[in-house]
Amino acid sequence: MNHLIYYLIITPPLLFAITFHEFSHAWMANRKGDPTAKYAGRLTLNPLAHIDIIGLLLLYFYGFGWAKPVPVNPYNFRNPRKDELWVSLAGPGSNMVLALVFGIIFRLLIGSYPFGSQASTHQLFLIMLIKGIQLNLVLAVFNLIPVNPLDGSHILSGIMPLQYQSQLQQIQRYSFYVLLGVIVLDYFLNLGILWAIFKPFIFFFGTLFAGPDFIRFI
Repeated sequence: MNHLIYYLIITPPLLFAITFHEFSHAWMANRKGDPTAKYAGRLTLNPLAHIDIIGLLLLYFYGFGWAKPVPVNPYNFRNPRKDELWVSLAGPGSNMVLALVFGIIFRLLIGSYPFGSQASTHQLFLIMLIKGIQLNLVLAVFNLIPVNPLDGSHILSGIMPLQYQSQLQQIQRYSFYVLLGVIVLDYFLNLGILWAIFKPFIFFFGTLFAGPDFIRFI
């Protein structure tokens, strides 16, 4: 598969995964009493409202990037600590839901038209679904890493007892630089560290959602 076709295949699921992730943060924040993201125009499924061009290009070419962070004002929450936890969970949770939806569609199509028996457009659509599952699972597990500013750091803060919050904040000051260093070394030295972390998660949920044929496309 040449690079142009590959990028054409991954673009729709990638944009949708990023957009739905950020929209879910905004939707949950608004539901919990904070309309900041809504007033900022982020309570929308329009990709242009959520995409950071530099972050998107890095995602395409290096596999690591970012979207525009959703603005949240925890002082608007009725229960700040609990509600911020739900807002943080909404992003990775939305990617898991999308992976499940793509998996169900894949199961329906692969059952009716086995891979290789139909026209190339059908095969490309099946590959797009698989890439959609994979991308959403990667986004979910990556954002669950408890490193600031990822969702996992807010989730960990929301469930950790209050007496340990100061220690956690001290660790979070430097944790991002550690993660960034691991990502850079992993990419340039081809160490496979991140894939070793993601692989069990992706294979388990990918097979659960899309069936045993999922493995053939990875």
